[in-house]
Amino acid sequence: MAGAKEEILKARTDNREYRRIVLPNFLEVLLISDPDTDKCAASMDVSVGSFSDPDGLEGLAHFLEHMLFYASEKYPLEGSYLKYISEHGGTGKAFTAAEHTSYRFDINPDGFEEALDRFAQFFIKPLMSADATARKIKAVNSANLKNLLSDDWRMNQLQKHLSAANHPYHKFSTGSWHTLAVRPKAKGLDTRHELIKFYEEYYSANLMHLVIYGKEKLDKIQGLVEDKFKEIRNIDRSCLRFTGEPCTSEHLEILVRTVPIKEGHKLRLAWPITPEIHHYKEGPCRYLGHLIGHEGEGSLYYILKTLGWATGLLAGESDSTLDFSFFEVYIDLTDAGHDHMQDIVGLLFKYVSLLQQSGVCKWIFDELSAICETKFHYQDKIEPINYVVSISSNMQKYPPKDWLVRSSLPSNFSPDIIQIVLNKLSPNNVRIFWESKKFEGDTNMFEPWYGTAYCMEKITGSRIQEWIASSPNVNLHLPARNVFIPTDLSLKNENENENEKVKCPVLLRKSPYATLWYKPDTMFFTPKAYVKIDFNCPHASGSPEAEVLTSIFTHLLMDYLNDYAYYAEVAGLYYGIYHTESGFQVTLVGYNHKLRILLETVVEKIASFKVKADRFSVIKETVTKEYQNYKFEQSYEQAIYYCSLVLQDQTWPLMEQLEVLTHLEVEDLANFVPLMLSRAFLVCYTAGNLESTEAESMILQVEYVFFKGSNPICQPLFPSQHLTNRVVKLEKGKNFIYPVEGLNRSDKNSSLVHYIQVHRDDFMLNVKLQLFVLIAKEPAFHQLRIVEQLGYITRLLQRNDCGIRGLQFIIQSTVKGPGRIDLRVEEFLKTFESKLYEMTNNEFKSNVNTLIDMKLEKHQNLREEAEFYWREISDGTLKFARKEAEIAALRQLTQQELIEFFNEHIKVGAPHKRTLSVRVYGNRHSFEYASDKRSLVQPCTVKIDDIFAFRRSQPLYGSFKGSSGHVKL
Repeated sequence: MAGAKEEILKARTDNREYRRIVLPNFLEVLLISDPDTDKCAASMDVSVGSFSDPDGLEGLAHFLEHMLFYASEKYPLEGSYLKYISEHGGTGKAFTAAEHTSYRFDINPDGFEEALDRFAQFFIKPLMSADATARKIKAVNSANLKNLLSDDWRMNQLQKHLSAANHPYHKFSTGSWHTLAVRPKAKGLDTRHELIKFYEEYYSANLMHLVIYGKEKLDKIQGLVEDKFKEIRNIDRSCLRFTGEPCTSEHLEILVRTVPIKEGHKLRLAWPITPEIHHYKEGPCRYLGHLIGHEGEGSLYYILKTLGWATGLLAGESDSTLDFSFFEVYIDLTDAGHDHMQDIVGLLFKYVSLLQQSGVCKWIFDELSAICETKFHYQDKIEPINYVVSISSNMQKYPPKDWLVRSSLPSNFSPDIIQIVLNKLSPNNVRIFWESKKFEGDTNMFEPWYGTAYCMEKITGSRIQEWIASSPNVNLHLPARNVFIPTDLSLKNENENENEKVKCPVLLRKSPYATLWYKPDTMFFTPKAYVKIDFNCPHASGSPEAEVLTSIFTHLLMDYLNDYAYYAEVAGLYYGIYHTESGFQVTLVGYNHKLRILLETVVEKIASFKVKADRFSVIKETVTKEYQNYKFEQSYEQAIYYCSLVLQDQTWPLMEQLEVLTHLEVEDLANFVPLMLSRAFLVCYTAGNLESTEAESMILQVEYVFFKGSNPICQPLFPSQHLTNRVVKLEKGKNFIYPVEGLNRSDKNSSLVHYIQVHRDDFMLNVKLQLFVLIAKEPAFHQLRIVEQLGYITRLLQRNDCGIRGLQFIIQSTVKGPGRIDLRVEEFLKTFESKLYEMTNNEFKSNVNTLIDMKLEKHQNLREEAEFYWREISDGTLKFARKEAEIAALRQLTQQELIEFFNEHIKVGAPHKRTLSVRVYGNRHSFEYASDKRSLVQPCTVKIDDIFAFRRSQPLYGSFKGSSGHVKL
């Protein structure tokens, strides 16, 4: 076994230790030691993917990914791997890509060693038994059915379909019942036999890369890896390469018109290029993507936006492999932009011509390089499971010293290499995909796997030159120097000893205008800050019209700020202005050095807001399409939406909002905004690398602008105006059912949200609920998804509506209607009851300890910490020491108390149980919807016909928010 002494480049702020080793079987491994971690993790990346699927067995690599976690010879019990992981606070996942397949898990440290052994056995002696084959094919098919009406999947496959049929890029990668069961059977093939053959041919240790993230020292982790993974066989399989271009001349210079599922128009331009991986230090695609995708003044997007033709633009490398790649520009078009497609293509090529004429600019490369270097060295920590995947997926592509850096640090300025890629972006090399529902009825072909309608024509370079010549004469130019790049990355040390004592946010200031919560950084020590200002405006949410107008207002603010604030985003300072149930929110997060400059600009834009008629019409069109496209969301997402609509008081249905939206004009918003802002209360949260005096000064300035300046636009709220969030209190002993047809009548999928309302926030009841979900989650997944094959989307989760706790089963299915799924959920609960009684005391204690370990997990970064504390402020619960209090409650909990909790709140037929079943019927189950609507309900069951009549008739839980400024002192 080889151990490598070479240095692995890591961030200056990264205290973890790294070591590369290669086992005797040539398995290459990166070991990571992090004594501070609360989770251990592992990721195995196998350098074979869907490109290697045999002809006629599309999806075989994906099928193997599903089958591999079934069982192993050493651990033959089906589902025991995920059960073990779940019982120790972890998750196990996998995905299949074109050239590799990734498997990973995370777990509490006490279960790591056995989990590693279980994990390793899948690559040593997996048990791909015959009895699981059909079920796993159904799981793959269910995943495919979920994607059939997704525009992202459909358009991706259409791009692949229009490529050389003999190139693996052309293939359908997901697999289906037809490709893995029906067609192989017709050919006399045994799918399981082909699966085992595929595994034996490709799953060789020398094609695998493993990353292990542990709490112990490197030597201890290395010993574990050597022991667990040494038996993976090595057949010295050569690394698979797929040479040749996927697009021949037949597939270039094409214009493809295609019909999407959703409303809206999109334009994608793609050029085959040399993959950037071969020049990752020079970063040609990063450089060109930065410029072509820029949104500042003079950029392509700025011009298209000013003309009212586009609402979004992305540019960069896509579909990248070791042997081929594409540079893609993706533009969201307005209706007017759709009518000016040729002008837009012409302007894009004019911008490419500008880049040619300007030459490759060293100052732009240096600025980009500096931004990337700061971002790398001050990167936020992420969950170990995500970290190990990000590394293992790239170990084959990069030398070991750059495994952590990868392509994130362009440092070699090479105009020639950038110029080579720029030269590829020519009219003679382009593929144009134009999506719009306006093409319905004008297409003559269908993509075979998803049924996407399209037509195609050849489009010569000379024709595009005509578009360039006839496009508007506009002032395209390169971006200005970025003034938001931070130069002060020092850490504040105000009252360092005092800060160490501040474990939770403190109420720094309270006035009739605002409350200010402050939490200094005592954990992450990065030059970053987080600021959130929540504008509570009673006039913002009193009707569907107010709700929609507030939404348009926030969209317009983001639109007005974009060409200025885009520079801040490039430099690592992010902002957002979002509509909320009680008004709107401003959030800034990133490097603190120039955060205040951006905040003051945002505040000034709000205070001086004026409606620009041209931008209003564009935003109104955008928002209208967002509402119209809701009906194309996944069936289970619609069920979750209806569940919230039933439970949450003072919420307005999307369809009512869409109805009023069509009639709104500029004057409506111009009259509304001053009224909305006339009464407001600000709830502010500041955290990170800010001194308390800075935080207070910032918010005082905001107060001054809105409430006290020469022309104040806000007045404080009256005591009666403070907004509360109220939740319907379901009646004990009742099962409420809301049946509804899915909004997309083309969707076969039906869905169920089976919600059990339990209690108002209480530490002991919280932990009982959490412990039940922890114990039941994996058995529910195993029974309902793996054994019964109800559907790919099968989840058991906690639910928290403004401090009102419960649990929910979420299931999406084509095989059973929601009424029948509901019966399966109840049958699962009946069966699971015995498991609770049969649980040994040791098993109970083990689950309690797992939950305690999960609660002891530290926040990974400033944003995660801020969102945790903000939830307490937003809900009004203000239990900042929640984790410690719930751990104390867990230590007191007995198994008998958990059983009593189950019997009172969750057990089928419990006299005090409160259930809401939201049933969304897809077109495959329309007949069931009709019969279920007509059928008589069981005793103690109430059918909801009108959500709003139901809401008005029900009692509400009290809100946690205090009557004065939302804060109880």
